[in-house]
Amino acid sequence: MKAIKNKVQLVGRLGADPEIKMYNENKKLAQLRLAVNDRYKNALGEWVDDTQWFNMVAWSKLAGYAEKYLLKGTEIAVEGRLINKNFTDKNGIKRVSTELIVSEILILAKQKEVA
Repeated sequence: MKAIKNKVQLVGRLGADPEIKMYNENKKLAQLRLAVNDRYKNALGEWVDDTQWFNMVAWSKLAGYAEKYLLKGTEIAVEGRLINKNFTDKNGIKRVSTELIVSEILILAKQKEVA
């Protein structure tokens, strides 16, 4: 059980092309936004579509993979771990942001197949 203490698996579509940044001239970072859709019936029996957005970060080789193969609309499965970041916004209010640090990416359907 120790290996699954902080493990998350998600399937969804990218909401934008990956944003790529370089650090120390050789360390690459990809920032990704994933939309995960859920559909269920509410108390009135009506279908409700619910979309949750996740901020994700991929480093090094995975960042290069994301840069080369991923586009807005691509359906992917990801696995990783969650981290919380504390910060103070421009109005002085303390906030918390949650990110998924990606350890694996699997392309399920490319963007051009979706259209």
